[in-house]
Amino acid sequence: MRSWIWTLILLAAAVGLALAVHDHGGNVIIIAQPWRLELSLPLAVVLAMVAFLALHWLLRLLRWMGNSPDRLRNWRGRRAQRRDIELLERGWINVLEGRYVQAEKDLSNLLSRTRSADRKVLAGLSAARALHLLGEYGRRDHTLKLAQEGAGQDNRLRQAVDTVTAEMYLDQNRAQEALDLLEPLQDASSRFLHATRLLLRAHRQLGHPERVYALTRLLLRRSAIDEAQAQVFIREAAAQRLDAVDAAGWSALWGDLTADERLAPEVALAGARAQARFGRPGEAARILEAALNRRLDDRLLRAYSQCDAEQARQRLGHAELWLKSHADHPGLLAALGQLCLAAQLWGQGAHYLERSLALRADIHIHALLGNLHDALGHPDQALLHWRAACEAADAGLPAIQRPLPAADTRGDPQFLRESRDAAEDTPEGASDTHAAMTVAASGAYLLDAVGDDEPQPATAPRAAADPAPQADRAEDDYFDTAPIPGVDMSLTSDRSGQK
Repeated sequence: MRSWIWTLILLAAAVGLALAVHDHGGNVIIIAQPWRLELSLPLAVVLAMVAFLALHWLLRLLRWMGNSPDRLRNWRGRRAQRRDIELLERGWINVLEGRYVQAEKDLSNLLSRTRSADRKVLAGLSAARALHLLGEYGRRDHTLKLAQEGAGQDNRLRQAVDTVTAEMYLDQNRAQEALDLLEPLQDASSRFLHATRLLLRAHRQLGHPERVYALTRLLLRRSAIDEAQAQVFIREAAAQRLDAVDAAGWSALWGDLTADERLAPEVALAGARAQARFGRPGEAARILEAALNRRLDDRLLRAYSQCDAEQARQRLGHAELWLKSHADHPGLLAALGQLCLAAQLWGQGAHYLERSLALRADIHIHALLGNLHDALGHPDQALLHWRAACEAADAGLPAIQRPLPAADTRGDPQFLRESRDAAEDTPEGASDTHAAMTVAASGAYLLDAVGDDEPQPATAPRAAADPAPQADRAEDDYFDTAPIPGVDMSLTSDRSGQK
């Protein structure tokens, strides 16, 4: 549309110019001694316009030719940029598809040839990711170093390199090294939400419940973490903090928790343990009761049933209220039975435990019934329940329903006493080594452990002219050199060399 408008404008100008010079009969005389040039006015105007256009295009041509090196350099840069972008895209696609070897080749090629700092860092981080997934950590660290050098003094690129490096370190459980890289990125504004999530992961690996608690709260306020996952982290961190809290810090820590967090089983258990550690069993009972009023949990019930006789009767009355709405809860029945045992209500305790055992048989109920029957003087029934508790502890163990058979001792080595009896029965003229061959090395040491009054094994007499040095004699006295029964010593390496 624009070209049509310009065309109409030019046609109108041409028509106007033609009308203006049509009625004008003047001439244009150009005198340049010794020449004199006379032209009509229309022809002079046309020639002037042609000369102007020719000069304009000539100047543009000269300018275009003068800018040829810059234009060629820009063309080469655009071509290199297209090539780098193609390599980067292909490398990332290979990483996402799981072809890490080919991705590492493309990205390493881009890293070595590109001149752009941004693309160098991107290629280095992408290649490091591929090498990390391949498990080649040495080459990965070298590639990360190249990316760090490519970032130079650019804070944005250096922060990207530190974040990616820390994430890879966390995959290797190198939490402290990742923490050193992530701490400078954490600021009051929390702009780096991904770095904050990685920082939370590092503190969880290092076991820092205070920092896990604070960072999870921060991410939850900024909607940067799943709420269900955040509640799990908060409960775990709160339970760990409650296990280590003292009486002075209890109020601040417990008051910072919401009502739902206090009723969580792990938090309630940790709070009850802390109150019991402070010597406040009543407060521990109230914490457990509040959590159990919300939901009956076996861990809470077992902790609630572990108390002394003074607290047992009070807790028993509260637990019987739960029994009205949960009559067939095996964990509640087991807790009632244990509370009855603590209050020395043997018959009622046996009743609750038998009802719980009919619903669910586990090691805890069998152990309680075994202790009850043992206290009542029923050793046979106590033994049955203890045995059932042992079987429930590991169902994979083989059950033995009969006494074990006697061990086969026919292949055991003969001891000194038997060899001495055999030596007495040996006729005169027999070899002296016959009796010694029935003595095993282990038999001599076993006889030494029985008592000092047992006879010691006799050693073979040496020849009068024994040239062996004193050190060899000491070794012969220490080690039992008698032959092993049933073994042909001529077939061994020691005997075969003595011809």
